[in-house]
Amino acid sequence: MAGAGLLFLVLGLGLIAWITGRARAAAFVHGDRTNLNSLPSYHGWYVALFAIVPPLLFLAVWTAIVPALQTDMVLSAPEAASLPMDGFTRASILSEARAIAEGTQTTAFQPMANKFVPLYEAAIAHYNWIAVAATLLLLFAGGAYAFTRLKPDFRARTKVERVVMAGLLVASLIAIITTIGIVASLIFETVRFFSVVSPIEFLFGANWNPQSTVTPGGDNGFGAIPLFWGTVFIGAIIAMIVAIPLGLMSAVYLTQYARPGFRKWMKPILEILAGVPTVVYGYFAALTVAPALRDFAAMLNIPGASSESALAAGVVMGVMIIPFVSSMADDSIAAVPNSMRDGSLAMGSTKSETIKKVLVPAALPGVVGGVLLAVSRAIGETMIVVMAAGLTANMTANPFASVTTVTVQIVQLLTGDQEFDSPKTLAAFALGLVLFIVTLLLNLVALRVVKRYREAYE
Repeated sequence: MAGAGLLFLVLGLGLIAWITGRARAAAFVHGDRTNLNSLPSYHGWYVALFAIVPPLLFLAVWTAIVPALQTDMVLSAPEAASLPMDGFTRASILSEARAIAEGTQTTAFQPMANKFVPLYEAAIAHYNWIAVAATLLLLFAGGAYAFTRLKPDFRARTKVERVVMAGLLVASLIAIITTIGIVASLIFETVRFFSVVSPIEFLFGANWNPQSTVTPGGDNGFGAIPLFWGTVFIGAIIAMIVAIPLGLMSAVYLTQYARPGFRKWMKPILEILAGVPTVVYGYFAALTVAPALRDFAAMLNIPGASSESALAAGVVMGVMIIPFVSSMADDSIAAVPNSMRDGSLAMGSTKSETIKKVLVPAALPGVVGGVLLAVSRAIGETMIVVMAAGLTANMTANPFASVTTVTVQIVQLLTGDQEFDSPKTLAAFALGLVLFIVTLLLNLVALRVVKRYREAYE
């Protein structure tokens, strides 16, 4: 018994522990709960937590270390002497034998693997029994310890709440530690990249054509300026030209002109746009918007018109982030005190003058915060740019020409079989670090602006 079966056994016995603890607490008072410090259910939870948490922690650690223990047991057998000395071939044979023993693979592509299948089956069975015995021992020991502590004046609720708080703290730490690990991996690989490629060439060079081999002091095609320009051109210029006016006008309409019933339906419908998968926007951009813009540019004899253009990607991306701008602007305008609007109207201003000269300026910090958050969302978008903007690193201001962005190049550099000690592959991590820093700064500025706005009107 292992894996899911053992997990269900632990949870089932944990349920029995909860029922047992609760019944014992109820037996203390014989129906009168006023003499009980905590409700019987908390006593049940106390016993259940002591019964299931230690076994679950043990299984989490055991799952990580048992494959190595099983392999060591197989390698200690006399048959292991016939394994080849080459590390890759050796690992491949053992991996295939393990897969057959576990039932995830039916046939062996390497004949020698069949020889080790019985050894792996024996090792898996051996350590499975150890896991079952240790798990049940921990479960019954923890449950018995908690059960013997139950008394009428026992503070079971306090104990249970402390365990729950510890669980919440661990969940928060996991998210923080994961983020730190991601950033550390980016920094580590970026340092490796800059050890072979000059940071000056990467940050200020205008030629993006990365090569696997690097010539010290020469132009190796790692100039990322065209990628930075393409990212800004599509995500921060074209997309914002579309998103800001439409998002702001929709927010003004929904907060100032729309009827409550209409607003109740329209705002969720508008926000559905944010939930549409980006690949759907990509199809729309590649199959509908881009060809239409190319034909329009050809009709006007605009040079450089392409089926994949920055304008197509930027327009569709702008439509995608309208809900971000609209939602933030809506909340900001709605938060402006009614006394300011009523005062403006009482002075004789029209409704449109009140919106232009009172409400929008008062809500401007919140609107700016929403725009910055939308920009950070836009510059990290990949799918629409891949499908509609192309892969050419161009430094051009022609919106009908093909350009590319940082995220697209990261995907291209890491797609397929790549050597992770090649400067060409390591460049993706340097691009990722630059993108992370820019996005982080935009989010910090946006949050700072929104915080100041809220402080002004609370």
